[in-house]
Amino acid sequence: MASIRREVLVEARPQHAWAAARDVGNIHTRLVPGFVTDCRLEGDVRIVTFGNGLVVREPILDINDDDRRVAWAAEGGQFKHYNASVQVFDEGAERTRIVWIADLLPNELAPTVGDMIEQGLAVMKQTLERSAG
Repeated sequence: MASIRREVLVEARPQHAWAAARDVGNIHTRLVPGFVTDCRLEGDVRIVTFGNGLVVREPILDINDDDRRVAWAAEGGQFKHYNASVQVFDEGAERTRIVWIADLLPNELAPTVGDMIEQGLAVMKQTLERSAG
């Protein structure tokens, strides 16, 4: 099983970053606009449309306010297995470290998923820093 871990430092308060990350039905406006162009909730499943046109069903597995961690899976498509999480860590009063981890099968999808995670984190950083004011 491939495991991908990426992180980014964001010049924004951890509370601000967590509020956006935990709002799982509005990631297309609050967290990663453009990278995700549409998002809607159907119960505990979010339907995500990525900027490249890919549409994915993502069951939300956990929203943990104590750990500031959101976990989700992906159903269908090329994945035999996909589980991911985003976690928000304090790096001081005005700085946040965001860690995105994904475990997936088949392993051959890891380079593509790794690239998408890096793109998503870059948009996340830009969005959170711009809206932190």
